[in-house]
Amino acid sequence: MADQKTAEEKLAALRELVANARSMPMSASCVVNRQDVLAAIDDVIDNLPDEIAEAQDVIETSNDAVAAGEAEAERITEEAKVKAAEIAGETEVVKAAEVKAAEIIAEGRETLVDLGEVNGHLFFNVASIGFSAELAAELTEHAKKRWGTLGYGIVAARLLMRSRLFTAYVDHDDVTEKIRTMQVSVGNGRHYGGGMTVEETATADDGWLDLYSLEVDHWWRLLRLLPSLRRGTQGQWDDVRAFKTTGVTIRTKQPRPVNTDGELVTWTPAHFRIRPKSVRVFAPKG
Repeated sequence: MADQKTAEEKLAALRELVANARSMPMSASCVVNRQDVLAAIDDVIDNLPDEIAEAQDVIETSNDAVAAGEAEAERITEEAKVKAAEIAGETEVVKAAEVKAAEIIAEGRETLVDLGEVNGHLFFNVASIGFSAELAAELTEHAKKRWGTLGYGIVAARLLMRSRLFTAYVDHDDVTEKIRTMQVSVGNGRHYGGGMTVEETATADDGWLDLYSLEVDHWWRLLRLLPSLRRGTQGQWDDVRAFKTTGVTIRTKQPRPVNTDGELVTWTPAHFRIRPKSVRVFAPKG
């Protein structure tokens, strides 16, 4: 069995060997067995390289841990700086919005605006079925906070590449239309998320719902539509169905989620209706 004693233990044994050696009369010297002492010293010397190597490993491991800790601390610090800058920017936007809102309220001009409703759920801006609902489902709250607009674009591009048309039945104004579409949107007001426009002449108090259906057969055609989607003129395209109505029902073969103002709240079949002049708000002049 290999000797398991450490160098420190072997040095202690050597000290004990000398301490217990026979003393010389009238002297501080002692008599020791030369062979025993040399063997003990050799044993310590043989053991030292292993213990030195182990100590070096411990030091290197400690240095690596310290370096990793410093790198992690630096990463956290940088993320904190970025987040602080984002919060500062958001705070400035919020402050500006609060000032503008206070000015509008001070002017005291009140007006009544419409609300959209789908399956009993109210919405101010737009409800949609298809691509945007799938995007809302895939873009988690964590991704929104961490990546912001960049995350939105990455997920949207990935989803767009694999999007396929689905069949829907649209019941409105005593008519049923069977369509193949990528997305159906029903708007109450004019604008919605990301600077898009439901319909260029729509207002939040006109008493109408504006529906458009993107019936494009290739995803790259949707890219060509983007300028029109921002202006609200997409209804002029041959592969976009658009009309005004006060009520519409959208049915699909399999239940599909409905996204209202960025939240998934219900499923198809989706029964939409306008609720005119439902909310009193302060509005700017003009």
